[in-house]
Amino acid sequence: MDLENQIYAVVDVETTGKGLGGNRITEICIVRMQHGKAINKFTSLVNPQQPIPGFITQLTGIDDHMVANAPLFSEIAADVFRFFEGAIFIAHNVGFDYNVIRNEFKRLEVDFSSKRLCTVRLSRKLIPNKSSYSLGRLCHSLNIPLDNRHRAEGDTDATVILFQLLLSIDHDYEVITDFLKIKSKESTLPPHVPKAHFDQLPSTPGIYIFKDQSQKVIYVGKAINIKKRVLSHFYTKKSKSYLMGQEMYHIDFEETGNEAVALLREADLIRHYYPKFNSAQKKPRNTYQIISYRNQRGVIQLAVAVSKAFEYSVITFYNRAQAVEKLEWMCEEFNLCPRYCSLQITTGKCDHYKLRNCEGICTHEEEVEHYNIKVSMAIDALQNDKPTFIIKEAGRTPEENCLVLIKDGRYQGYGFVDQDIPVSTIDECESCIERKTPNYHTHQIINTYLRKNEMKNVVLLNPMSA
Repeated sequence: MDLENQIYAVVDVETTGKGLGGNRITEICIVRMQHGKAINKFTSLVNPQQPIPGFITQLTGIDDHMVANAPLFSEIAADVFRFFEGAIFIAHNVGFDYNVIRNEFKRLEVDFSSKRLCTVRLSRKLIPNKSSYSLGRLCHSLNIPLDNRHRAEGDTDATVILFQLLLSIDHDYEVITDFLKIKSKESTLPPHVPKAHFDQLPSTPGIYIFKDQSQKVIYVGKAINIKKRVLSHFYTKKSKSYLMGQEMYHIDFEETGNEAVALLREADLIRHYYPKFNSAQKKPRNTYQIISYRNQRGVIQLAVAVSKAFEYSVITFYNRAQAVEKLEWMCEEFNLCPRYCSLQITTGKCDHYKLRNCEGICTHEEEVEHYNIKVSMAIDALQNDKPTFIIKEAGRTPEENCLVLIKDGRYQGYGFVDQDIPVSTIDECESCIERKTPNYHTHQIINTYLRKNEMKNVVLLNPMSA
């Protein structure tokens, strides 16, 4: 490509600001450049065919009245297309302008595509160590005049001068050539995060965290390969990934050594931060408990109840059907009454279609004391049925193991230990782990792991201290 004689189209759009799919142009300015000089300019207000929100008017000064008689995008589409013809698309935060314009053409069933360069990312590379690369602050630090801020023509004119400066720095087009390579992906990466930060990501299992400008967590994800997974977010044309990239300023990560703990850590962080762009795992889930209580006769009754507490139940389930199934098992195994197990609503003799071995507590034929002994035995059987074990997985280095502790059927947390440290008792394991709070998702993750791996990597623990 002859970049010296190449035509560049520097563009800025103002929009209604209603997300990527509903974002419509209210003003556009394009400057065609060649040999470092502006050769033509197109600028126009645009009727977005929808109301302009008040906060957008406050930012840009463009209101509904100003665009009421402006042309529709369809009426200027041919001129816009000609301005980009044969040119490389240039913008400050190019992903935004490019996707908005591309979607406007898409509504007209016109396939628009172009090579593109981002002056944010070019500036980070060619003018490093600036405190901010927003157009306003960058122009101020470089003494570039920026008049009529947040209007298409004013921002475009400033971007033209910035691009001219970048061309003078990259006079041999080495950086621009590199950015235009297909494998570079520079134009698809979030504009506010230096590419070096992506390059430093490890290719190992773990979790990654995206943060906005104020360090607020906006997304948490897990990966078998952190680097590959993070980059995949921005190689897609999905609206969510694009919008997330626009708000992203920082990347953090944690290596976990294995996928199981990456999943557990992801669930823990989503619950803690409730990130804006995570949709899964944010919906509240009911827990179901088998509870016990004494009625007015002194009979110990059992029932399935919805609760968020773990401490006051016989056993907790994350699925009502499983809780009912376990209650039916208790009823059948220990000759309990379906009525007093809340499996049948009746005031008289129980008459359950499946459970037929009641010994008469509901008709006063069985002594309360005798029945309560059976209920206590059933509860003890449930308690003893809660396994205690560790899942032993790969650690973050070849020299360590990762341990996930399940105590009495309940997830406790995980930790990392040197491979030469033996762990065979509950006390030894508990001293190695970082405590975590179990929830519906951690329960599902561990159950899925056990179904998939059966007893592989599972070590039953000795309850006694060494």
